[in-house]
Amino acid sequence: MSIAGGVLLSLAYILGLLSTAIPRQIFALPLGGLGMLVLGLIAAITLPSLWPTGPKRFLWLSAGIIGFLATLYLQSRVPQPAATDISRFVLPPENGAKPQEVIVWGKLDSMPRLTRSQKAQFWLQATSISQIVSQETASYYNVTGKLYVTVPLLQATGLYPGQTVAVTGKLYKPKPATNPGSFDFQAYLAKEGAFAGLAGLRVTLPNDEIKPKWGWWAIRQRIVQAQVEWLGVPTGPIVSAIALGKQAVDVPFDIKDEFRQVGLSHALAASGAQVSLILGIVLGLTKFFSERIQLIAGTGALILMVGLTGGDAPILRAAVMGFAALLALVLQRQVKPLSSLLLSATILLLFNPNLIWDLGFQLSFLATLGLLVTQPAIMARLDWMPVAIASLIATPLAASTWVLPLQIYYFNTISLYCVIVNVISAPLISIISIGGTASALAALIWQKAGTTLAWLLYYPAQALIALAKFFSHLPGNTVATGSISLLQMLILYALWIGVWLIPWWHKGQRWILALLAAVSFIVVPLWHAQSTIFQVTLLATRGEKIVIVQDKGEITLINSGDDDTVRFALLPFLTQQGINKIDWALATESPEDTRSGWGQILQALPIKTFYGRAALDSALALAVRSHKGSYLPLPIAQQITVGSTSVKLINTEPLIVELFLGGKKWLLLEKLNPNQQQLLLESGVLQPAQVLWWEGDYLSRKLLETIKPKVAISSSYSINPNMSKYLLQNQIQLLWTERDGAIRWTPDGGFEKMLEATENETTLL
Repeated sequence: MSIAGGVLLSLAYILGLLSTAIPRQIFALPLGGLGMLVLGLIAAITLPSLWPTGPKRFLWLSAGIIGFLATLYLQSRVPQPAATDISRFVLPPENGAKPQEVIVWGKLDSMPRLTRSQKAQFWLQATSISQIVSQETASYYNVTGKLYVTVPLLQATGLYPGQTVAVTGKLYKPKPATNPGSFDFQAYLAKEGAFAGLAGLRVTLPNDEIKPKWGWWAIRQRIVQAQVEWLGVPTGPIVSAIALGKQAVDVPFDIKDEFRQVGLSHALAASGAQVSLILGIVLGLTKFFSERIQLIAGTGALILMVGLTGGDAPILRAAVMGFAALLALVLQRQVKPLSSLLLSATILLLFNPNLIWDLGFQLSFLATLGLLVTQPAIMARLDWMPVAIASLIATPLAASTWVLPLQIYYFNTISLYCVIVNVISAPLISIISIGGTASALAALIWQKAGTTLAWLLYYPAQALIALAKFFSHLPGNTVATGSISLLQMLILYALWIGVWLIPWWHKGQRWILALLAAVSFIVVPLWHAQSTIFQVTLLATRGEKIVIVQDKGEITLINSGDDDTVRFALLPFLTQQGINKIDWALATESPEDTRSGWGQILQALPIKTFYGRAALDSALALAVRSHKGSYLPLPIAQQITVGSTSVKLINTEPLIVELFLGGKKWLLLEKLNPNQQQLLLESGVLQPAQVLWWEGDYLSRKLLETIKPKVAISSSYSINPNMSKYLLQNQIQLLWTERDGAIRWTPDGGFEKMLEATENETTLL
């Protein structure tokens, strides 16, 4: 078969895997696969006559068949819970039963990692489970499946992969994303082949197990200990992460966040760049030896790198490409980089087709493609610069260009300083990569030697940390673009491919037209949506009630929640909606509430006008003014108007807030005991409201008859059964954020539940 035929079939296989993004089926067959089959048939009939020198009919037909088979192959490899999977032992929530304490036996599948909640997390291959019925009796079952386990930090000390343990805790089913833009824990576990989690309380070890002295985990541990010994934290973990990847060490979350905000996350995850660098050094050191010695040394370096880094998709991709280059060296043949990239992707996807939806694999493939096809064009336009400086600029610019549409699609953000930070940091990352690898190799032989070499990297690592910190704190370091549709992303990549392959775009500055078109495909739909939309979103959070009002580009935020709520629910929602500023913010919580997440919000985006119950000289008021906002006291029993929204703080203890949104009156109630309900009725402060948002607790019939709600919304873990019965009997619509996720209301569409709606709300065009 010719090279062109191999390229065609490889592309057909990859496109077939990508076509599984189309969820529909016809006659139990994937629609995307049938589409590939039809396209192959059409191409076999029409293209040979239109393109006589191109592939023959047989190849076009074979490409369609391979694309179709690829969809079936991926379906067969998608992880599914077996009949004996441990997730089958999780009691369904509708039974009203609380999670039962169990003991799960199994083998560790990973090293314990630190979570943001300061717990240890590891993967466990479950083998058996004991359900504790009482102190005297328990039932045992043999099980299979992978389990996501979290335990107190001290309980995970000394654990290692392959170790048999018994974990006591409570099983649970992971939940899907309950707020727009938030993390989909259920989908994440399913992608990893796990369908349940275990909130562990304690870990028990067998008495007779002997700890092995060798394993990739032990080598990583030895290297990390050597590098952290004199460098300390966070410098030591930074060096280890750059040299060995994220599998090797826990980098502090504040450092990871700063690196992510400025587009340096790739530096903390061993990537193809490190593999290429190490392979280049090995070949340079062995250039005076025979090709066979170079092949052996290079292959050994690749195996060592893959083993130490844990075999992430970017590393495997670079290793396959590196091995192809080594073979070409021995066979004295020319390597075609694009063919090598396509071959490596095809080989990896044949072994594991699920990698097609692995974000690391996608980013690595696109970044490498950008370096191969776009970097030379950028270098040609920077020929007036010294080559070294031009290369520093062209490399991150080319890679960023090709990963940008995917980044916007997944993360809904753009880092404005990404290119300049990558240009400045490139020498530092290269120094740390080379030095960190040298330190790692030395630590394998003599640990003190590795410690000494790592100490020399203190100032480069500190400079890299300072660089990320400086740029991450600059105004506008991250801009929310809002979510884009799959079609928008595909159009952007079609433009990129057109600029690459069509010579017309290469003349003069015509590529600027493609850039302007790309910007318009993102900015125009976002601008149109924000300038015309009116919607109210109630986030699915326990505790404080959070309301976001979007009114033709003006944003009103009522309450923030605590830091975790801001980080995992509120900020992801604002990012997905493309919101980069808040016009009005209102804090109805008590001034003594120290758990407020307003400080984190102020760090992320500006607030023009803030109404709060805290004093004018309070820390919150000073923080608002320090970010060039206006702080005003929130009056009691007095209506204020913010944009098109009217707010009235009726009472503070218990908290009662009245909102006027889109022509409807909304009443927000804190948890009320019977005495408080009676006092409110006697005071006469409550008026009828169309929407009631309460804590799910029991409200008296008189109180409900006074409010006369048409819709009742609960944001609690459970709803009082008598309340549910009353609402049903009186035909009052009940919405429950614990079950329905975030609630959105628009004047035309009414109330919409997050868990029944499509998460991506952006129109195709």
